[in-house]
Amino acid sequence: MLDRMDRKILDILQRDCTLPVAEIGKQVGLSTTPCWRRIQKLEELGVIQRRVALLDPKKVNVGVTVFVSITTSHHTQEWLERFHEALKDFPEVVEFYRMSGQVDYLLRVVVPDIERYDQFYKKLISRIELSDVSSAFAMEQIKYTTAVPLEYATEEKRA
Repeated sequence: MLDRMDRKILDILQRDCTLPVAEIGKQVGLSTTPCWRRIQKLEELGVIQRRVALLDPKKVNVGVTVFVSITTSHHTQEWLERFHEALKDFPEVVEFYRMSGQVDYLLRVVVPDIERYDQFYKKLISRIELSDVSSAFAMEQIKYTTAVPLEYATEEKRA
């Protein structure tokens, strides 16, 4: 369970993890050492998984986002492991979800252009048998954030 101070620290780190600990402490009303201890504890608990740099996809030539819906008739553990293993070799896949409903898996893929997506698609279907693959190209990004909402962090997890 996170307290108010932890949530304040996490809110700051989600916006800019490069801030010095002294500045974070100042913003939340803690001196440097207790603030650093809290950050370390949040890392040890796995609340903070890692600190990364967010890149502008267009400036690194992967400005096309494709949402790939996949259905399969294979639902064995062996097939699932092969599928997971196959997707590890695709750096274009930046998100990968197992879904409920009509779609079994949803991928978010980033590529430079449609031609490169076609190459990705052909490589994917050559590696693993899929029943149906449907691609939707994002026309415009309306909202994007890596920050998760923290207002739920104080609620106990329901069984």
